[in-house]
Amino acid sequence: MTDDGLKMAIIIFTDLDGTLLNQDDYRCDAALPVLKELQAKQIPVIPVTSKTRQEVETLRQELNLGDPFIVENGSAVFVPLDSKQFVLSAKIEREGYQLELLGCTYAEARQGLAAVAKMLGERLRGFGDLSEQEIGQLTGLSEQEVKRAKAREFTEPFLTPDRVSQQQLQQAVEAQGFQVVVGDRFSHLIGSGAGKGKAVRWLVRHYRFPKAEEKLITVGLGNSPNDLAMLEAVDVPIVVPSAKAPHPGLMGRGWQVAPAPGCQGWATAVVSVCDRLLA
Repeated sequence: MTDDGLKMAIIIFTDLDGTLLNQDDYRCDAALPVLKELQAKQIPVIPVTSKTRQEVETLRQELNLGDPFIVENGSAVFVPLDSKQFVLSAKIEREGYQLELLGCTYAEARQGLAAVAKMLGERLRGFGDLSEQEIGQLTGLSEQEVKRAKAREFTEPFLTPDRVSQQQLQQAVEAQGFQVVVGDRFSHLIGSGAGKGKAVRWLVRHYRFPKAEEKLITVGLGNSPNDLAMLEAVDVPIVVPSAKAPHPGLMGRGWQVAPAPGCQGWATAVVSVCDRLLA
């Protein structure tokens, strides 16, 4: 309850790997009781991730999550058509969801990567150029996990080139009208309109208030600079540390830091903030 007597409504936005899921084993055992409690209280838990829809759908099924989700670095938002908590405009329907496309299509991303490669004079190998066996060897994913990771709809991961600086790569990508998320091994080519922060704000705008006297508070949890835009877009940003320390790229902002890495820190931080907000 707020000071002015309004009932509090909460939405939780969360990164997956290294946040809700442990970085080493990708498990979330410590978070399972908390997820059940959040479901009972009708508090949405929204995955915000670089993963594909197929990857997130598998996790949602395992965790019994029914809320919307944001995929491929904020390229698209999927809202179940039976959602009661979010307003559906139904511009695009796809396999039981309303799809809000913020980025580009996969075909456009592939064309963009080819144009960037030509501009740089470099061979850039994307997921579409790699076999499932090659991706498995590079990532350590199982055969089924590779199939789900390869099911791109909006972005193209590619091997980060050795002979091109990050600045050169970013300049070439921007010249072609795209964005790039640069990683040590893989980088991701995404559409110019995509972004985790933009996707979060879109969902917040489409939240359906059950009662006029509700006030919405958004909570976000992430562990890396790739989560920065999401954390900046929420009311209560929480940094989940690695086993060593919080990522320095997320420090110095006065944000709350979870007391432990992975799902244990996630669970403790979420319980604490919900108890405080709902008191």
